[in-house]
Amino acid sequence: MKYLFALLMVLAFLRPSMAQNSLPETFLDGKSVVLISNSPQARPPISWTELAHAIHGALVSAGGDPVAYYELEDVAISEEVQAGFAAMFSKRMVASVVILTRKANGGTVLNIGPFTNNKNMIPTEGMWGMDASGIDQMKESLSAIGQTVKSKNLMVLEVPEFPSGANATASAAQRYLNRNPLNLDVFKLGIPLSGAAGESGYLNTFRYDLLGKSEESILAEQNEERNGLQAIFTQSYPHQVEFLSSPKSDADLIKERVQFVLMRVEAREADLMQNMGLNTDNLQDGNRIVVKYYIRFLVRNELYIGPVWDADPDWKVSLGNFLNNLKIK
Repeated sequence: MKYLFALLMVLAFLRPSMAQNSLPETFLDGKSVVLISNSPQARPPISWTELAHAIHGALVSAGGDPVAYYELEDVAISEEVQAGFAAMFSKRMVASVVILTRKANGGTVLNIGPFTNNKNMIPTEGMWGMDASGIDQMKESLSAIGQTVKSKNLMVLEVPEFPSGANATASAAQRYLNRNPLNLDVFKLGIPLSGAAGESGYLNTFRYDLLGKSEESILAEQNEERNGLQAIFTQSYPHQVEFLSSPKSDADLIKERVQFVLMRVEAREADLMQNMGLNTDNLQDGNRIVVKYYIRFLVRNELYIGPVWDADPDWKVSLGNFLNNLKIK
């Protein structure tokens, strides 16, 4: 009877599209890392580490073996950093990635997927998910699930651990160059449109400020981006460009004389600057979300962020600043 009651509790909290799906085997038979995205607007205000302490016991009760907790924004800050974290997770033989998102209204969303063993981290399809009105309801749902599943995880941590991500970010920081690239007038600059960066950007969609955006709003933003990019480059960039509407390998781009690619990252400003090896002492609000553009030189895999810090919350302003600063000798 208790199993029937537990199952009914689970079904009550699960989204309709997910109610028929069981927990991933990789979660029930292997190590998990937990990535947390916590909205600063949510009430009551609690830190992401407090969320980790709150959810850890429930994840264990549900059959998981969470071995490390990180803030999602620190991991998904760029492809280079994601690759560094992926290498760390592979060495620890991580089997699944758990993502806990706390939205501005206080609602929580849990997603679980198999670890892909590369910088993508998670697959773009087949993620298991569950919604709850708050962290307490999420804990109850997970505990109820634990009464209906059989887990092979036996030796698990009693409290959450927060390993350093310094090794994952150090190698990326060394490749950021605080100057402009040469030969932009010789080779084409590739400009990826939304969706052309491949699967590595999917992890960012679980951020508290992005999760749950409607398809209509995403399409509208993509159309605005295409039109805006064309206008800005026509006005501010005198050299050859090529808009990339689908993913291409570095080798294919180089064959087409595209040796430079415009890269875009969006994250908290302090995190971005630290990740790129810059001093943050003069920042007024390091927590504001900004867009930063830089150029990747494909042949040497070097990352040029420009001689002047030019990030801005408005991507059009940020891009305009960056292109103007490319004129600095």
